[in-house]
Amino acid sequence: MAIIEVVVPELSESVSEASLIEWKKRVGDRVSADEVLIEIETDKIVMEVPAPESGVLVSIQQGNGASVTGGQLLATIDTSAAASAEVSALKQAAPQQPAPIQHAPAPQPTAPAAAAAETAAPSVKVMPSAAKMMANLGLNPADVVGSGKGGRITKEDVRNTHPQPAAKSVQVQAPVLQSIVSAQPSSLREEKRVPMSRLRARVAERLVKSQSDAAILTTFNEVNLGPVMALRAKYKESFEKKYGIKLGFMSFFVKAAVYALQQYPIINASVEGSDIIYHNYIDIGVAVGSPRGLVVPVLRDADQLSFAQIERQIADFAKRAASGKLELSELTGGTFTISNGGVFGSLFSTPIINPPQSAILGIHATKQRPVVENGEIVIRPMNYFALSYDHRIIDGREAVLALVAMKDALEDPARLLLDI
Repeated sequence: MAIIEVVVPELSESVSEASLIEWKKRVGDRVSADEVLIEIETDKIVMEVPAPESGVLVSIQQGNGASVTGGQLLATIDTSAAASAEVSALKQAAPQQPAPIQHAPAPQPTAPAAAAAETAAPSVKVMPSAAKMMANLGLNPADVVGSGKGGRITKEDVRNTHPQPAAKSVQVQAPVLQSIVSAQPSSLREEKRVPMSRLRARVAERLVKSQSDAAILTTFNEVNLGPVMALRAKYKESFEKKYGIKLGFMSFFVKAAVYALQQYPIINASVEGSDIIYHNYIDIGVAVGSPRGLVVPVLRDADQLSFAQIERQIADFAKRAASGKLELSELTGGTFTISNGGVFGSLFSTPIINPPQSAILGIHATKQRPVVENGEIVIRPMNYFALSYDHRIIDGREAVLALVAMKDALEDPARLLLDI
């Protein structure tokens, strides 16, 4: 047997450990080079660990839910041309993976539950809680359609398929009674406890730290986006035809932020102990929603990017955030952040600084509102901008003037093109 090791990829300096989400292969399975073996979740992204070479998976060292560090052994693969009889026997005798880490002892399934699980066809997987409920109700896996991953039958599937378990004649003991009660229609009050993902836990930790360590203050202004909307409407077709990407609003917002940060570099600075770190580059984080929560990929050297380059990068970030394909390096660093809650309908907010940065721009929904211009009431597409800043190093004057500079740039976008 020619054995090679599968290890946890090296993590970034800011990530100490990760969690194993789900093994895609089991002991004894054949794997191909670069085929995904398992997903690993850090506090920033989900990474896929591929097989380094083709072969047979002969051992799994860490089970789903385990905490691991960079370089730690995950599994071993036999790269021999043919699987040995020893491996085949291992697949039959060995558990498919170590038991997942649990915070409390799980109740053991009753004998009927185990019997129900064993009667399932090989292609049908039944979650332990679902198997127990099915046994209590006298059901077979063939009676229930699974909606879980790979067709797994979940407790919810049993509940949805057979919402009236009270009609069944079963011997009811206290633990069994709880399972039957939980299978009643949703008119009953229920609670579900789930652990935070690493991403959610890390976001919570950083936001609390930000509010406790920084003196956060927010200044507001309203921006007439009519000129930007008119410019975009005039050139969006020719822009897309030339660059192959749609002209959105975020490129204007990024350009306006760059315009302001260049005039007021303290907004682009950060605090380190008792020192102020001024950055001679502008790396702007753009908050993007993903199935796992909010992530903030970074536009490096945003001051050097064109409108088309900004739009391409943001579109790419959004696409890969949705599929969990962002790289760790793309989620670290940043000297300033833009969060556009307006895409979800937010009208007003006070964004929280993303440490160690010292400021963040919050953008909201654009609404037609009455405003006064030259003594007359007119209707304009207005947007409330909010700039939260760390008052330890940024005075109100700089914060207000920086936000006004962004407003001026967007209300007269020629400034962005002419750099004046």
